[in-house]
Amino acid sequence: MEYRLEKDTMGDVKVPSTKYWGAQTERSRNNFKIGESASMPIEVIHAFAYLKKAAAHANNELGVLEESKKDLISTVCDEIISGQHDNEFPLVVWQTGSGTQSNMNCNEVIANRAHVINGGKLSDKEKVLNPNDDVNKSQSSNDTFPTAMHIAAYKQVVEVTIPGIENLRNTLARKAKEFENIVKTGRTHFMDATPLTLGQEFSAYVTQLNHSLKAIYNSLEAVKELALGGTAVGTGLNTPKGYDVLVAQKIANFTGMPFRTAENKFEALAAHDAIVELSGALKRTAVSLMKIGNDVRMLSSGPRCGIGEILLPENEPGSSIMPGKVNPTQPEALTMVCAQVMGNDVTVSIAGSNGHFELNVFKPVMAYNVIESARLIGDACNSFSENCTVGIKANEPVIKRHLENSLMLVTALNTKIGYYKAAEIAKHAHKNGTTLKEAAVGLGHVTESEYDEIVDPSKMIGH
Repeated sequence: MEYRLEKDTMGDVKVPSTKYWGAQTERSRNNFKIGESASMPIEVIHAFAYLKKAAAHANNELGVLEESKKDLISTVCDEIISGQHDNEFPLVVWQTGSGTQSNMNCNEVIANRAHVINGGKLSDKEKVLNPNDDVNKSQSSNDTFPTAMHIAAYKQVVEVTIPGIENLRNTLARKAKEFENIVKTGRTHFMDATPLTLGQEFSAYVTQLNHSLKAIYNSLEAVKELALGGTAVGTGLNTPKGYDVLVAQKIANFTGMPFRTAENKFEALAAHDAIVELSGALKRTAVSLMKIGNDVRMLSSGPRCGIGEILLPENEPGSSIMPGKVNPTQPEALTMVCAQVMGNDVTVSIAGSNGHFELNVFKPVMAYNVIESARLIGDACNSFSENCTVGIKANEPVIKRHLENSLMLVTALNTKIGYYKAAEIAKHAHKNGTTLKEAAVGLGHVTESEYDEIVDPSKMIGH
């Protein structure tokens, strides 16, 4: 491989000759060989491009950056946002906790690419832009990384997570309507309980997701606040007057999203409670999805020896040894995603609790985990909706059989004969293998006509 020499404050560094990154990126690449290469989420990199472009425009408008430099920075940032240079960001999450090296990776790529666009060569000693003095003007890694983290997380949630949840919610709502008249046995403690409709059962899932969406939307209010303009410790040192408000407006304009400058820059650098709150909302969603996925999996168990009250689409062969076996693969995938998201939230919580003095130095791992959670939930909801939920069918013969076998229908007799006599009927029927009706009439607690009038499952599902 051919190399060129790039220079930083510590001296010369050999960099692959065709790559746009510079000395600090190469040092990080060599010093942090931890995990998979280029594990820094590309969403964060694209977010950096938005903020670098916004910073250039704000600096120009405030008179501290030349028009020509602003234009060059903007051009490269647009290229990065479009994905043209994704392979120029080789750094891992497991680097300095401020994300300084990823910030410099962006600065170096923008500066070097701008030089080439301007007619220069990567091997030139003097270049049209300086990564620190021009691209990073009015910035510090300490305020750029949390800004990029917020931009990336907000975009991911709005563009991927929320649409995925809404898609699944809407599919479940249609199923709740479709199943609204199918009366079935309820189950509590995994034991037979009083009846409800399959539609009522599914309506609970719809409400769970509505509440999850509300929690996510609430958490996004704090994520809209951007740290940019705080520079090193929150004071805004080396920024022109009005920069923080203006640069946030520019980011909002470029992204089309309602970002605003953080009310308190000291908090924005030292604590990332907004990301912790968002992660918590995503974890809350995962808890709901775990319930939904497990219910669907258990209700579909069988086909002959389980509950079998619903039928799932048969998507893949289920066993390498058992012929004809089909497994609930979509619920399994969904619940695995939920487990991952819950674990990610633990990481984010620990990381968020370790903001010391004026800086939290767990920024990259927080960004990595919240972005992964947001992506996984959105994707998994879409997959579960399209490949499973939309094709769920009620297995009405099995539902009817289970309902008729349920001893808990006796609960309807409570108001007629009292709890203890009703319990006697249920226990007698269970012990002797008779129907509830036979036990109730045989024990003399009700007549046949009274039983038929009172113990009607269709009258036991609410008003």
